[in-house]
Amino acid sequence: MTILDTIVEQKKKEIENLPSEEITVDFLRAMIQSRGGTRNFYRALKNPRRGKVSLIAEVKKASPSAGIICENFDHLRIAGEYEKNGATCISVLTDEKFFQGAPNYLTEIRQKVALPLLRKDFTIDERQIPESIRLGADAILLIVSILERDKLKRFLDLITGAGLSALVEVHNEEELKISLDIGAKLIGINNRNLKTFKVDLATTERLAKIVRNNPAGKDIIIVAESGISTKFDVQQVYNAGANAILVGESLLRKGSIPERISELLDW
Repeated sequence: MTILDTIVEQKKKEIENLPSEEITVDFLRAMIQSRGGTRNFYRALKNPRRGKVSLIAEVKKASPSAGIICENFDHLRIAGEYEKNGATCISVLTDEKFFQGAPNYLTEIRQKVALPLLRKDFTIDERQIPESIRLGADAILLIVSILERDKLKRFLDLITGAGLSALVEVHNEEELKISLDIGAKLIGINNRNLKTFKVDLATTERLAKIVRNNPAGKDIIIVAESGISTKFDVQQVYNAGANAILVGESLLRKGSIPERISELLDW
């Protein structure tokens, strides 16, 4: 089993405790209305707050591949610094067992900052969609490799129909084709091979070219994920066609957040 397989098995156990509800677009819309609306994640990424590329800055304490990333971890301080220094959106890790996150981080960060928020977790059951709304998500991650096509399409339609954004994450050409076929408008290209954990920015270059050559490509926002730690990395994925970058580890591991964001975006 890969680490992703292990995470999914754990997630199956966790979602057993979620309430059973009849989940429809109208049901989800009513939930969003009752919490006071949503912040448009997709639209925000079209207009970088700093530099040429929109930064989705990630609140992330640890990961299976990197171990502890941030020793002095304070999710509210980190989110506040991200907003103050020009991040366009914020990604919040809510998985507890493998990433040392917590669902309440998302709720608390929403009260602290005004930026759109992505719930970064492993969505494998539709009951996680209303859960994400209750926690405060404006966008939800959908990983193509862990979802059957019909389920992926249903989740995408529920999320976007309700007025949220879905970041559809792909790792290769086959997964990209599926995401294009189901009409994804926000595609994350993960440069990390989930079997070997090797990172290669050429993945973004290769897959972004396919998106841009697609008839629907002009409306698709491409987010480059993983392996981005220098301005040269950012320039490489930007030149390949990425509109945004999702960065966590390199913002938190070395130097101060203001310095790291400046290094990535000011060129």
